[in-house]
Amino acid sequence: MGRPPKHDLSLWTVTDDWPHPVPVTEAEVEVFEYWFGELFGEIFDPSG
Repeated sequence: MGRPPKHDLSLWTVTDDWPHPVPVTEAEVEVFEYWFGELFGEIFDPSG
């Protein structure tokens, strides 16, 4: 429910002009490894 939108969202156009592949810095990778490293290890561990 809540408030009605101020704009008619059905009229919006969403575009994607990011390069492919999206560039990622080493610092960004390190942040994800720090915060999600244990989870990634559980998900992608080949020894299961």
